[in-house]
Amino acid sequence: MEFAKQFAPHLPLLRRYARALTGSQQSGDAYIRASLEALVADPSQVTMDLGARVALYKFFHTIWNSTGATIIDMSADLSDSATARLQSLAPLQRQAFLLTSLEGFKRSEAATILGQTEKELDKLIDLAQREIEDELRTKVLIIEDEAIIAADLEHIVKEMGHDVTGNAVTRDEAVKMAHANPPGLVLCDIQLADDSSGIDAAHEILSAFDVPIIFITAFPERLLTGERPEPTFLISKPFQDNTVKAAIAQALFFHPSKESVAA
Repeated sequence: MEFAKQFAPHLPLLRRYARALTGSQQSGDAYIRASLEALVADPSQVTMDLGARVALYKFFHTIWNSTGATIIDMSADLSDSATARLQSLAPLQRQAFLLTSLEGFKRSEAATILGQTEKELDKLIDLAQREIEDELRTKVLIIEDEAIIAADLEHIVKEMGHDVTGNAVTRDEAVKMAHANPPGLVLCDIQLADDSSGIDAAHEILSAFDVPIIFITAFPERLLTGERPEPTFLISKPFQDNTVKAAIAQALFFHPSKESVAA
């Protein structure tokens, strides 16, 4: 079937989304099966002019809403704190947060999927991020040699409720600060004041601490070569405040250690 060819590339990502949404592989996969069975039974239910991926996710939510989100595995292991945090969010907030942060949909696309206006979606995302920020307050080390940019980052970090442990302008200073006051998050430029490398500083910090690092740089091509493991979180200069805030929330939420350093 033609629709099967169009949807097939997006099914692995939808499966990831369903598992994150429900809190377990078993219940997420149950929703995928239910959605695919309904789709095969009546392909006309899908609005293909939305584009294959948006149409697929929107149809998935039709099934989700029609069941009242009842296919939930109550034995799901919520010891993973990111999973537990997701499940603590109200359902619509959780969906809006995951669609934009995990799945990378534009807000207009996420609004279409959820049947919300963009204004309503923005409120849902803001509520989700506020709850996450309240729970994940931490200490932040800034590694940035441009004073104005460092000041902007410090303002953003403090506005989110986090503490700034310091602003390092060289690799050695960054490593020293990290050991003196271990951070829960690092914001890192890659080209520093004495021509030392923020990448080297990050690697040395990571050798001692399990901490998420967000690279903020005017030279993203230096990190996106495909020749080595690349950063999960990368922001290009010049940046928007909201971009930095979203990256911080996502980095703290999804970091594998699932732990933040108390502020």
